[in-house]
Amino acid sequence: MEASRRQVAGGRGRSRGRATAAPSGNGVHLRGAGGGREKGSVGAVPSGTSPGGVATTAAAGSRHSPAGSQALQTTAASELMSQKKFEEIKKANQAAARKLVEEQFSSSSEEGDEDFEGKQGKIVANTFITYTTQTDGDTRELERTKQYVNEAFQAGAMTCLICIASVKRNQAVWSCSGCFCIFHMPCIQKWAKDSQFLVSSVTDDDFGKRDCPWPCPKCRFEYKRSETPSRYYCYCGKVEDPPLDPWLVPHSCGQVCEREFKPPCGHKCLLLCHPGPCPPCPKMVTTTCYCKKAKPIPRRCSAKEWSCQLPCGQKLLCGQHKCENPCHAGSCQPCPRVSRQKCVCGKKVAERSCASPLWHCDQVCGKTLPCGNHTCEQVCHVGACGECPRSGKRFCPCQKSKFSLPCTEDVPTCGDSCDKVLECGIHRCSQRCHRGPCETCRQEVEKHCRCGKHTKRMPCHKPYLCETKCVKMRDCQKHQCRRKCCPGNCPPCDQNCGRTLGCRNHKCPSVCHRGSCYPCPETVDVKCNCGNTKVTVPCGRERTTRPPKCKEQCSRPPTCHHTSQEKHRCHFGSCPPCHQPCQKVLEKCGHLCPAPCHDQALIKQTGRHQPTGPWEQPSEPAFIQTALPCPPCQVPIPMECLGKHEVSPLPCHAVGPYSCKRVCGRILDCENHTCMKECHKVTKTDGCTGKNKAGPECLHCEEGCSKSRPLGCLHPCILRCHPGECPPCVQMLRIKCHCKITSLYVECRKITTADVNEKNLLSCCKNQCPKELPCGHRCKEMCHPGECPFNCNQKVKLRCPCKRIKKELQCNKVRENQVSIECDTTCKEMKRRASEIKEAEAKAAFEEEKRRQQAELEAFENRLKGRRKKNRKRDEVAIELSLWQKHKYYLISVCGVVVVVFAWYITHDVNLKKF
Repeated sequence: MEASRRQVAGGRGRSRGRATAAPSGNGVHLRGAGGGREKGSVGAVPSGTSPGGVATTAAAGSRHSPAGSQALQTTAASELMSQKKFEEIKKANQAAARKLVEEQFSSSSEEGDEDFEGKQGKIVANTFITYTTQTDGDTRELERTKQYVNEAFQAGAMTCLICIASVKRNQAVWSCSGCFCIFHMPCIQKWAKDSQFLVSSVTDDDFGKRDCPWPCPKCRFEYKRSETPSRYYCYCGKVEDPPLDPWLVPHSCGQVCEREFKPPCGHKCLLLCHPGPCPPCPKMVTTTCYCKKAKPIPRRCSAKEWSCQLPCGQKLLCGQHKCENPCHAGSCQPCPRVSRQKCVCGKKVAERSCASPLWHCDQVCGKTLPCGNHTCEQVCHVGACGECPRSGKRFCPCQKSKFSLPCTEDVPTCGDSCDKVLECGIHRCSQRCHRGPCETCRQEVEKHCRCGKHTKRMPCHKPYLCETKCVKMRDCQKHQCRRKCCPGNCPPCDQNCGRTLGCRNHKCPSVCHRGSCYPCPETVDVKCNCGNTKVTVPCGRERTTRPPKCKEQCSRPPTCHHTSQEKHRCHFGSCPPCHQPCQKVLEKCGHLCPAPCHDQALIKQTGRHQPTGPWEQPSEPAFIQTALPCPPCQVPIPMECLGKHEVSPLPCHAVGPYSCKRVCGRILDCENHTCMKECHKVTKTDGCTGKNKAGPECLHCEEGCSKSRPLGCLHPCILRCHPGECPPCVQMLRIKCHCKITSLYVECRKITTADVNEKNLLSCCKNQCPKELPCGHRCKEMCHPGECPFNCNQKVKLRCPCKRIKKELQCNKVRENQVSIECDTTCKEMKRRASEIKEAEAKAAFEEEKRRQQAELEAFENRLKGRRKKNRKRDEVAIELSLWQKHKYYLISVCGVVVVVFAWYITHDVNLKKF
């Protein structure tokens, strides 16, 4: 809520001059909402004015001036007015401070129950009230802004008049710049498109070429085709697609509005981006009154024009009197005085308003014209009468002949045909030149009727209208024209529309039209149950609008045994259940029932009809209101448990011996365990002493001994649970010796009581250690713990590097590199001979490889030379192929066939000879 208040009052922190008022002991300050002042502050006493409001310095200085008396009056009036304004502002600030202190420190019980909407309304009211606290201001425009901001904060308050649906926070909207009404973006786009189509279809055949305007659904403010909304902007028009922020006004960007005020004054709106019109300009400027006589004083820019209430004194249009009205705006009113004034011609005198000195009487002038034969026939006029209208050259009535005659003679007719165009506009007058109007045209012509469907021969001056009725549809596209002989320009439909509007309550009162009807202009009051609180919504929204939250208390009588019901707000339906304490006296114990009132408890009704099969639908459970008996008394009574472990408060209805459910915990005869039975009664015996000693009702210990055994002993005590120490353990343990080969049997008590050396002796099997030393020989020591000692004395053979000389030495000395065998001269000589033999073999192999590579190279070069000779001959001489080379394949094939046939013949002949 604090964020909402900051959102609305975004422009209040920019002022420099502030009017403060702090009541004693409360420390509450009020701040002005205006912008920076040009000269001084409203709360400051004007210079030259004493605290009592009497002019001192300025008045004294004005006595010695040439116009001392007039200056003294002007200065005194200005100072008195300034002092009066100062006192009014002071009183208003003090009253506001007292009211704020009362609201802040009120001890009313209803302050905690104030709902969200009430707090919100106070925040908005406190935001806008500072616009008019310091000087006179116009609150009418301010109320409009407050109303739009309040509707923006209330869920479901803003309604789109096109679809009669609520405007939600996350929906794209468009706001009219004339009436500031908010519509859904798709709704207003469809409205604009339909309006342009209807206007264009009536006035233009080609839709889209003309820039047809479209009106706002509410205020009928017209927009151009190019102004059709296509994008979603915030209220101030700075941000496209403003994000949804729960701490800002819906559809607001959260930035400073900065829109120009209307009418423009040079300043910009200081509120954060808001719906509706901008409030009046709160800036402080120093201005003088309308007549410029009073001293300039600081005022709000929206109310900078003011009147000093002194006489205006400007000379009126009559030039004789001065304006006696108080200081006013604009031109002075006409002089209200009455005086005797002559008319323009000077023949009559009458009492008339001084504001209109020029007037005309109803008499003819009558003065003799310059010709001396005629008089002026004009009514009362100004200036000379002019020449005689009958003097000079004049035309005959048909305007064909001109005559020069005295003004006393009339112009004769010329005798020619008139030839003037008659009223029909087609034919001419056939009479001779005559005075007066021509007669009507009597020629018969073939005339078409007005609709152009029929023709008839008739006099030219008579119109021809047929009886055929027009069957064209009027602009509403619902009714026919039905006018006789219609020329095609059918008039608009004059019948009522009569269609049901979107509100479903009223019918369209407009003349029959095309397209959608305008939204219903009616409003409906949605009231609370008592009718004291109401909210005005557009017609049709009363079905979906929740009734307003009423702050009045419910006045219904209580329905329980209490004399008065709990305080709660006005509501619909039955009152909520009574939550007051029952306070009835209980019969058994005499205590008061502390439970909530149960005179009208809701219980589920039992014994209802049960379904006979799965085909029957089970009915919903029914609840009935009935009075329940008081619950058992819950007053706590202190009681001690059976085992005397604790004293606990028990409900009054359950007072008596009880078990605390704890373990008894008394020490048994074994002195090692406690009684594990649940808290029970214990009978004291004469021989038992001590509070924690077990009684005959306690358990008897039947467990084995559970005392801790000596360290290393894993055998239980052979006795039952007993007091005192346990006997030594005589169990035989089977253990492995140090070499892990032989198993030994030792008493448990010897192992657990022996030290380290004794344990090593008990674990020794008296045999040679089987472990191998790092040198690979067996350890010579007796069975022992830990690592074997490295003192191997076994003989090993050691050779020289060439493996020719060998000796036997002790193993430990060889491992420690204490003894080594070096090669002698014989070994060196043998080594040298062997290396020489290896070198000779390697050299011979190298020579053999070199000869083999040389032979391969020569063979390769020989083959390469033979190829080059063949290629050179092929390039130089073109060898012609012989007959055999051309046909050798065919000849070979034929020869092969002949040989085969011959062989077969011989074989066949031989076989015949055998048979």
